[in-house]
Amino acid sequence: MLLEKFLDYVKYETTSYEDSNTFPSSDTQWVFARHLLDELNKLGLENTVLDEHCYVYGYLPGDENYYTIGLNAHMDTSEQASGKNVNPRVIENYDGKDIKLNDNLYTTVDRFPNLKDYVGKTLVVTDGNTLLGADDKAGIACIMQILEYLVNHPDVKHGPIWVCFSPDEEIGKGTQHFNYDLFKVDFAYTLDGDKPNCIEYENFNAASAKIKINGISVHPGSAKNKMVNALQVAHEFHGMLDPEARPEKTQGYEGFNLLLSLTGEIATANMSYIIRNHDINLLNKQKHDFEIIRDKLNEKYGYEVVELELIDSYRNMKEKFKDNMFVIDFVKKAMSNIGLEYEEVAIRGGTDGANLTWNGILCPNLGTGGQNFHGVHEFWCQQDGELVVKLVIEILNIAKK
Repeated sequence: MLLEKFLDYVKYETTSYEDSNTFPSSDTQWVFARHLLDELNKLGLENTVLDEHCYVYGYLPGDENYYTIGLNAHMDTSEQASGKNVNPRVIENYDGKDIKLNDNLYTTVDRFPNLKDYVGKTLVVTDGNTLLGADDKAGIACIMQILEYLVNHPDVKHGPIWVCFSPDEEIGKGTQHFNYDLFKVDFAYTLDGDKPNCIEYENFNAASAKIKINGISVHPGSAKNKMVNALQVAHEFHGMLDPEARPEKTQGYEGFNLLLSLTGEIATANMSYIIRNHDINLLNKQKHDFEIIRDKLNEKYGYEVVELELIDSYRNMKEKFKDNMFVIDFVKKAMSNIGLEYEEVAIRGGTDGANLTWNGILCPNLGTGGQNFHGVHEFWCQQDGELVVKLVIEILNIAKK
């Protein structure tokens, strides 16, 4: 059953780490990958592979009169909250009130009003010490449930299906070693969203900024006109960015700069940002702002006090769908067939589907039933996950050439 799969998967620690020098960025992802490979083999899928880069692939044959479709989800979880010793708790028939996670922490309806949509449903929550891992183990659980259903119901028509479970998506590297030669599909869907009635084929253009502050450490007793405190310069840099362009002050199509980390001491400090905007021209302007601030501070201090590296991560996939809306139309029709009210949402985040789309595999994003990702208030709704499974099976059933 879907719930049992999900509860099993979230107990695997699979945090990815941006500062790691390995691929994947954590050894724990290999453990989970082997578990998934074993499950695919037990289901009887063909061409199952766990490759040298920790990608898991599998193939389910189907009717050649249907499109060959890919299903994708990622194994890793965000390092923004611990993914170790996840202790999920099931709440049946949720009553719409604040949820007690532990003696010191509640998920409140005031702060998370989306809880109001889940009265009477079955939720899985955290114990307040870790994230849950629905991003994206809910997607993996849904895909596994879809495969199990199709294997056990050979009367249900569908085309050939490729699946891929990828590592390191959370740090922007989920398609870095993707095997396009193996994953031969007409198009694909990534299961990495939230609500089951949403289709997402717009996402942020994404970049990151790595900043090194080179301070000058001098004994504080004789520091006048000599010391340059790297930590203070870091705060100065941050203060020169637009304060309204922060995640907590933006929504919809508004872009942002997010300070992910600031570490250091007087002599040196390091800052890490992610930069996001749906409009590529506005993203480029945000990146240029970083360069302007660097130059101003270097001029002010008279040496290279700020070193800046800007890295592009992924692009908005929307423009690739202008002449390929049939991939979206299958989703719309399937939703109508199962009684879901269709909703288009622009992702305020990223997805492996963006890079897959730009590299030739049209790959919009579907929901998984999860909410409040990347933190201890994350939860997953069983009924929403079951709707996702039903939706994807319907898409596969109607996707004739």
